[in-house]
Amino acid sequence: MWYWLFKYVLLGPMLWLLGRPKIEGVEHIPSDGPAILASNHQAVLDSFFFPLRVRRRITFLAKSEYFTGRGLKGAFQRWFFSVVGQVPIDRTGADAAKDALDAGLRVLSQGKLLGIYPEGTRSPDGRLYKGKTGMARLALESGVKVIPVAMIGTAKVNPIGSKMWRPAKVTIRVGEPIDFSRFEGMGGNRFVERAVTDEVMYKLMRLSGQEYVDIYAATLRNPAPETGQSVNDVTRLPDTRAG
Repeated sequence: MWYWLFKYVLLGPMLWLLGRPKIEGVEHIPSDGPAILASNHQAVLDSFFFPLRVRRRITFLAKSEYFTGRGLKGAFQRWFFSVVGQVPIDRTGADAAKDALDAGLRVLSQGKLLGIYPEGTRSPDGRLYKGKTGMARLALESGVKVIPVAMIGTAKVNPIGSKMWRPAKVTIRVGEPIDFSRFEGMGGNRFVERAVTDEVMYKLMRLSGQEYVDIYAATLRNPAPETGQSVNDVTRLPDTRAG
C-alpha cells in the first residue's frame, strides 16, 4: 500500500513537477512475469523517477547502509526504503556476492521486476562505467531477459553532494529485451558473464549517449593506496566475480 501512496500521492507528484519525466520504449517492459531492468546510474533519484512511468512495481537491490541508521532518522529511513520496494544487501562481507545473487533470484522467482545498476554505484562524472558481472550471473541463473534502461537528466535534478533537488527534464529510454538463452547452463563461466555484461553496457551506452569508460566507477570513488583499485572492487554490488 505504501509503495503506491508514495508513487501517486506523497512523493510522485513532486517528482513529476521537478523532472516532468518522459519515457520512451515502455512497451518493452512486460505486463507480467519476471525481468531484469538494468539501468545506468546517475543519481539516487533514478530509483524513484523510473517507477513513476512504469505501471508495475519494481524492486531494487539497495546497499544495506540505507537500512542501518540509528535513532528516529535511521528508523524512518529503514521504513521508507522498505515500503518503496528496495531490498537491503550487505556489500562488504565475504558473502556479499552470494547474498546479492540469492536476493535477486528470490525476487525474480516471484515473477517480479528486478531493478539493478550494473555499474554498482553512481557515476562520479556523468560517464558510463564498466559493468559488474553480478547482473549477468542473475540473468544466466534465472533465465530471464535483461531490459536495458537509460536514465537521462536525473543527475541535474539530484547532483552528487547536493542537498536540494532542482528542476530539470528527465527522460527514460527503455531498450528491447535481450535474450541470453544462447548461454544456457553457462552461469559461473567468467568469460561468458563478462560477455553478457559488456553487451548490456553497450546497449546502455547507445541508449543514454554517455561516453563509456572501461574501468569500474568504484575505483574513482574509493581508490586503494598505490594500486588505484577499489578495496571493494570484487564485493561491491552487483558483481559476483572479478573480470
